[in-house]
Amino acid sequence: MSQRQVLQGLEGYQKARTQFVQTVAELATRHQHMETLQNAGVISLLRPLLCDVVPTIRQTAALALGRLANYNHDLAEAVLRADILPQLVHSLEEQNRFYKKAAAFVLRAVGQHSPQLAQAVVDCGALDALVICMEDFDPGVKETAAWALGCIARHNAELSQAVVDAGATPLLVIAMQEPEIALKKIAASALGDISKHSSELAQTVVDAGAVAHLARMILNPDAELKHQVLSALSQIAKHSVDLAEMVVEAEIFPVVLTCLKDKSEHVKKNACTLIREVAKHTPELSQLIVNSGGVAAVTDCISSCKGSIRLPGILMLGYVAAHSENLAMAVIISKAVPQLSVCLSEEPENHIKAAAAWALGQIGRHTPEHARAVAITNILPVLLSLYMAPDSSEDLQMKCKNALKCILQKCTYLPALEPFLCDAPVNILKFVLGQFSKVLPHDSDARRLFVTSGGLKKVQEIEAEPGSVLREYINSINSCYPEEIVR
Repeated sequence: MSQRQVLQGLEGYQKARTQFVQTVAELATRHQHMETLQNAGVISLLRPLLCDVVPTIRQTAALALGRLANYNHDLAEAVLRADILPQLVHSLEEQNRFYKKAAAFVLRAVGQHSPQLAQAVVDCGALDALVICMEDFDPGVKETAAWALGCIARHNAELSQAVVDAGATPLLVIAMQEPEIALKKIAASALGDISKHSSELAQTVVDAGAVAHLARMILNPDAELKHQVLSALSQIAKHSVDLAEMVVEAEIFPVVLTCLKDKSEHVKKNACTLIREVAKHTPELSQLIVNSGGVAAVTDCISSCKGSIRLPGILMLGYVAAHSENLAMAVIISKAVPQLSVCLSEEPENHIKAAAAWALGQIGRHTPEHARAVAITNILPVLLSLYMAPDSSEDLQMKCKNALKCILQKCTYLPALEPFLCDAPVNILKFVLGQFSKVLPHDSDARRLFVTSGGLKKVQEIEAEPGSVLREYINSINSCYPEEIVR
């Protein structure tokens, strides 16, 4: 056999290996082939090719494994059982940038599926290797490493703490300052994933100087970047008053309000979420939002969108109103009540209706003036019908009941109360009659109207146990009139 034939044989073997990894990598992009590839034992066939002498074969083998692991939990577990991860981690430090990207992709693909798989990635020493990749010159390597770190941190506080302990946080903050938009997005996302679990983890992100850099990117024209930045700031602000104040001190108001008019629904939703996470903590923070025009801006945002995009804005209005009479009045002045009424009536999802009911209750519970502002939108019968509807969720029924109780106990606007005399169950009716028994003795016009509208007649038709609260209220109402009118 000549030298030429020997070389041809070796060349053919190399071509075959190259064709094999390229074919598997291509097939692994389509879900219909995944089961066949798994049954054919392709993972064990790819494993030795990670140590191939040809760099492109190593890279493509890693890419194929990443795509397989990315598909579902079972394939990710199969990659883990094949003992491939230690090999990848070891080679991360010494291979070229293309291989590093492919290897970091495999680590992310395995770690994203569950806390157990993410822990296995950590246990094989991946975090230190990924943190070293964060210092790589190539932005693509940094991006894939940051993405893998975020996917690990996402699962729980313990894994997030492991990412922090590996020294990732300051490098993610530095990565946010790089010119590449893709790298900024992934770094901001990873910082949000670290921050979300506890105030201590969020504090480590703040201490690394992340907030100022995140705040500066709120007005970036890239919608996906804004979406991630707003999410990360929300994850920091949600934990405590101190963290929320640090976010506010980065001068996010009124800048963040421009995001409420963004074309992207995700940006709108995350902007509302950030404002909600700040508002919920204290009356002072809510007042700051009111002063910057935040309540009116959120109300406009709710009117311009539908479904789950509305939810954080609805909750934000409820939080602001809950703090004090004055803040609730600011919500009323911003014309939020009609908008919340629309959400309660029109939204098909029970959890969004429940949020709107809760928010209306927080607005109306303070004084008769607040209760009237809610009642005149004619939303109280809607709350009652949702409370009594058999297809309403338990949470929606509870929220409607509590909202009715809060509003009715303050409401002195009798035209809004009269319809309840016919339809309301006893546990709601007692609040309605309680209000009539308070108002009628002191208002002659109301007493006259109550007779002419048929209200007094309806009261006589109510069956109430002797000695019950309901009977006491009925007797109190009847005592406002001469006996012949009552009869």
